[in-house]
Amino acid sequence: MSAPAIAALHAWNEVWRHRGRAVEQSLRPDVVHGHPFPDRLLSFTRFIRMPRSARASAAVIPAAAPLQDDAESVGVSGSSAERSLRLLAMLASEGRALTLAELAARLGLPKGTAHRICTQLLATGFLARDMDERSFTVGPALRRLAFDTLNHGVVRGLRHEVLSALVRQVGETCNLTTLDGAQVLYLDRVEAQWPLRLTLDVGSHVPLHCTASGKLFLAQMRAKERDAFIGGLPLERMTPNTIVKADALRAECEAIAKQGYSCDREEFIAGLVAVAVPVRDVAGAVRAALAVHAPTARMSMDDAIGRIDALKAAAQKMTALL
Repeated sequence: MSAPAIAALHAWNEVWRHRGRAVEQSLRPDVVHGHPFPDRLLSFTRFIRMPRSARASAAVIPAAAPLQDDAESVGVSGSSAERSLRLLAMLASEGRALTLAELAARLGLPKGTAHRICTQLLATGFLARDMDERSFTVGPALRRLAFDTLNHGVVRGLRHEVLSALVRQVGETCNLTTLDGAQVLYLDRVEAQWPLRLTLDVGSHVPLHCTASGKLFLAQMRAKERDAFIGGLPLERMTPNTIVKADALRAECEAIAKQGYSCDREEFIAGLVAVAVPVRDVAGAVRAALAVHAPTARMSMDDAIGRIDALKAAAQKMTALL
């Protein structure tokens, strides 16, 4: 037993002898005369003060009550569920990983409370560790929830109808995608009725660096963020046309940002071309991309670029449906 604990035990015995049980109840159970007083030591002290006849029945001694910082303060910070939702909403809107200290400060919570919430959300997949292990980012379960929400109910049906009308207009397969971590996620897709076509199911992921939608999402980032993002991407060569040099990809993204659309010149799959335009929300932020693709046997790159006006008109209709 450590010296501070022994001193605390002696201090407690003196209080017990001279001031009685009422004083025991008035003291915080975890601190005696300024010394930390372990729960097990307190339980032992109470046990040895019992009559011998009562010791056998004292099988369980309740643990000390939680400290005030650990209790749920509904009036100040809300319930545990509300705190978790606020944390997830803030992290999702921030668009970058946040440290535990940043999360605690912005939510107005003790670090211990924020740590418990993050631990629970990590275990359920709603949060994930970032590359530096000290920061948290959105997890796969939260992305799946967002995906299911976007594809739910009447609004999803309206978006699908816009996509279907676009396919009828341009005569080729069109898709609606969004950024999911370091990949492109297919939210919706309508196939053109051709015997030769590429099939990618809703929920599929494709790379950023070699697809029209992916390069578009990179181009919409702030320059500093984009440079860091590209620096961490595995620029795998998919075809002879794939951009695998970081500097070349940065230059491509700068050109895309200026022209307002992105092209896939057989960079993802040989013999397949595509163009993509941004879908913005009412505040002007890019939330998704609308793209058309087809085999080069049916659609040249110039033909694809000629369909951009139709894509932009459909993207404008999508704005109210996000």
